[in-house]
Amino acid sequence: MSDIHIRDCGPTGRITLTRPQALNAVTYQMCLAIEEALDRWRDDKSIIQVVIDAEGDRAFCAGGDIAELYTTGMRRDFTYGQKFWADEYRLNAKTYAYPKPVISFLQGFTMGGGVGIGCHGSHRIVGETSQIAMPECGIGLVPDVGGSLMLARAPGCLGAYLGTTAARMSAADAILAGFADTFVPQDRWPDLISQLEGGASPQILENASEPTMDGILASQQHLIEHHFCGATLDGILDSLRNDDGGFAKSALKSMERNSPLSMACTIEMLHQLCGPSLTIEQALSLEYRFTYRAMQHGDFLEGIRAAIVDKDRAPKWQYADHDVPAEAVRKMLAPLGDNELKLEEYGHGSA
Repeated sequence: MSDIHIRDCGPTGRITLTRPQALNAVTYQMCLAIEEALDRWRDDKSIIQVVIDAEGDRAFCAGGDIAELYTTGMRRDFTYGQKFWADEYRLNAKTYAYPKPVISFLQGFTMGGGVGIGCHGSHRIVGETSQIAMPECGIGLVPDVGGSLMLARAPGCLGAYLGTTAARMSAADAILAGFADTFVPQDRWPDLISQLEGGASPQILENASEPTMDGILASQQHLIEHHFCGATLDGILDSLRNDDGGFAKSALKSMERNSPLSMACTIEMLHQLCGPSLTIEQALSLEYRFTYRAMQHGDFLEGIRAAIVDKDRAPKWQYADHDVPAEAVRKMLAPLGDNELKLEEYGHGSA
């Protein structure tokens, strides 16, 4: 497959995303190919670890390739998207619970579907150009691919802030928020990958780590706690509107671009997911309830139209006044009955 290069390199399985011209956006077939490789290497005693990287300087993976989702959705064929998300989430769950080290090198943009590919492994390496984000509310989705798990576990109310504003995280910010583990200067990455291919253990990554450049989230955390710990979207927006400071104005401007329904559901998801017993399965199942309905009842198709198709950047969101009824949130996140995400059907055990 020209979009991805999968091979055995000595005792290390290698997965390289090879769509730099498309910022390595992950397609459905790429997800299936990665899953097949992980399944094969899991039971191969000669493979001790997996390395995931990507070609190009601009992005590890800037998201999912959503063109086919839009095309099928506009034909009122919602089954393609529902199957796509179910299969993608199965890959996310397998990566999270993988019994061997999974080492990802996250240069440039790592967003949306790229977070699902690169941020569930055991060793997540960031560098000078890394920018990680969950921008789904901007296209009428919610943070998914297991991203809600990391947002729910982020310190304080960082998760609500990152999920509703789509703020981009530098390397230091990503480590603080739990989306990455180790900062290593990017000029050292090729040599480290060569050593891993030769059988070196992931310990070499810790030995190569350096202090990160300063991020901004740590300095903003008191403001985030003040504004983003509200139980509802209304509460958060009211708090921001009553603050004339620069942080509040910037956050409010970001949120005003995003789908109100998506933001309200994101906040409710994070409240439901908080707690020490949270699992990847719980997060993915809740995400799937939203994405299963996103085309028919949410703002997804309108979000893609405005951002990708017509590129007018003027989406006509539901609840444009940001007054999202609680019942609308409940409907998007209600159990799906027989259509609930069933990860156990694919041989995935409890994480």
